[in-house]
Amino acid sequence: MSFLSKIKKKYGDGNYDGDQFGGAGGHDGSGLPENNPANFMFATGIECSYPTIQQGKIRRDLLRECGHYDRWKEDLGLVKEMGLNFLRYGLPYYSIHQAPGKYDWSFADDVMGEIKRLGITPILDLMHFGVPDWIENFQNPELPIHFADYAAAVAERYPWVRFYTPVNEIYVTARISAKDGVWNEQLKTDKGFVTAIKHCAAASIMANQQIAKRRNDCVIVQSESAEFTHELYAKPSPQITLENELRFLSLDLLYANPPSATVGMYLLDNGMTRKEYDWFMTGKPPGYQIMGNDYYGRNERIRLADGSIQTSMDVLGWYEITKDYYERYRMPVMHTETNVFEADQAPIWLNKQWVGVMKMRRDGIPVMGFTWYSLIDQVDWDTQLGEQNNNVNECGLYDMDRKPRLVAEAYKSLLKEFGQITIVPHGEVLELTDRPARLKVQV
Repeated sequence: MSFLSKIKKKYGDGNYDGDQFGGAGGHDGSGLPENNPANFMFATGIECSYPTIQQGKIRRDLLRECGHYDRWKEDLGLVKEMGLNFLRYGLPYYSIHQAPGKYDWSFADDVMGEIKRLGITPILDLMHFGVPDWIENFQNPELPIHFADYAAAVAERYPWVRFYTPVNEIYVTARISAKDGVWNEQLKTDKGFVTAIKHCAAASIMANQQIAKRRNDCVIVQSESAEFTHELYAKPSPQITLENELRFLSLDLLYANPPSATVGMYLLDNGMTRKEYDWFMTGKPPGYQIMGNDYYGRNERIRLADGSIQTSMDVLGWYEITKDYYERYRMPVMHTETNVFEADQAPIWLNKQWVGVMKMRRDGIPVMGFTWYSLIDQVDWDTQLGEQNNNVNECGLYDMDRKPRLVAEAYKSLLKEFGQITIVPHGEVLELTDRPARLKVQV
């Protein structure tokens, strides 16, 4: 039975022709508070990836490996010390959702209570590269149903939360799990990739439905990798041309944007049915939708004439790549992740990213926020978590001992200079609406 059959069995055939906003919100249509004129979202995040590797034998949990379970109160204090009011935060889905209808909220209640007490606004990340063992992996067609139940439970338990990222980096999740063979199902097939991406996109949509049912002014910050591969071939290769189109696929499915004919045929050739495709194309999810673009220098690659791949580090940069995404979807944008592994280069990288944000704003594009990711150094991302080397990546605002790195002071200086800016300079250009969110599936 396909994921769509399972969705329709539980929620029926109801669908909606949505728009990109659809909920009651702030004065500028952004969903941000009316009494906050300086409403640009300066943020950081706490790295929380939890994929499995080695055929499911090892669970990577960066909350554990970076010491957050033991030092969560200290970490949240550092967010306030930085002067940041927004935090991309991921609860450990794999350990909270223990079985259908069974949840362990012990850690989540403690940390969410402290976030609320400190006055931090969480952008709550519900799935970050992994699923509970009992769901197995992203090939499971029941994933959208189970994940929607989880999202509903989170929204009911923490009704004060308004900002969500239902599924982090859907494209990256599907690619590394099912096409690159590094995580979770560890497949290396186009069919596995298409299956994973349609299940993740459907999971995000259904979770969005459940959140909107309980909070019809929800703000959805869809964090997705901003990618591009250049090639030094005299004649462009079909492989790279396809890859540069597939990078849009997760957002095409989420935002009901018809992909190219080439991608459409690729989907149908690799397991997506016409009914599934039509379901995705019906309309955007409810709530205020923000297109988050994650950009690291390693997101840009150059394929050389001998077939080898080099990291190209900022040839186009966040601005040029994100502008491609903006022109495709016409959605408010946010720079939702960036860092470099070399601590001494981080302040320079921060400034380069901010120049891109400011240029985007000058072009009249609504930029909702900026995120240095992450608060604390990370582990083994130089091998995409595929190897358990315990190698510390020096990319945090603070090191593993919770001592500030140079980039922390650089970020504080940026906040001092720009902390009072608004999301759109020189006026309010987004739609003002009192309409409630409309659901893609009637719930």
